[in-house]
Amino acid sequence: MNLDILVITAHPDDAELGCSGTVLKHVALGKKIGVVDLTRGELGTRGTPEKRALEAEDAAEILGISVRDNLGLRDGFFKNEEYEQLEVVKVVRKYKPEIIITNALSDRHPDHGRAGDLVNDACFLAGLRKIATEIDGVLQEVHRPRLLLQLIQDHYIEPDIVVDVSDFWDQKIASIKAYKSQFFNEDYDLDEPRTYISNPEFITIIEARAKEYGKYIGAQYAEGFTCRRLLGVDDLFDLR
Repeated sequence: MNLDILVITAHPDDAELGCSGTVLKHVALGKKIGVVDLTRGELGTRGTPEKRALEAEDAAEILGISVRDNLGLRDGFFKNEEYEQLEVVKVVRKYKPEIIITNALSDRHPDHGRAGDLVNDACFLAGLRKIATEIDGVLQEVHRPRLLLQLIQDHYIEPDIVVDVSDFWDQKIASIKAYKSQFFNEDYDLDEPRTYISNPEFITIIEARAKEYGKYIGAQYAEGFTCRRLLGVDDLFDLR
């Protein structure tokens, strides 16, 4: 299956927190979108990898995406080295997306910046024909996405582009709250330890950031992204 957009991020819930509004908007526009989680989030303080896998399925249903995969790399310990790069290369070549979205360039969680670098390097390598990869014994065709964007996550980073997600905000929040083990949920086991992201105020912070980005384009809510290169448009009237 060829995808229009592929989100490749470190942990289950990174995509929902960072770009689910953009995902929902493009699904509504008829685009095929997938999410690949690099790890199972097994080092998370709350919940279990098994619970998070089920929660990721619930979130995927809310998002209406075509694909949700998990590479099973080591949470907290994956590297930007040959093995991990080739695993991501296989995914890029398998789904042949035009656009890839990945983690922030740097962030509070060290996995995020490392994932951003890993995906960036793998996207380049995926276009080199002398790097051979195969799935189920079938040699893959080379493919390099035409655009790679990074999320803006915990650290404040000035975006290079923002996307109006106002019409999809409620669905975005629903996709985040599908991770009942990770975020504040009165019905969840009260014996679970409180964490940075399970604080009831955390979702409020996500909303405040989206409102700030939205303000600059006359929208109620927006999601921001960065890019390692200059971005261009064909028509100035596409800008606002």
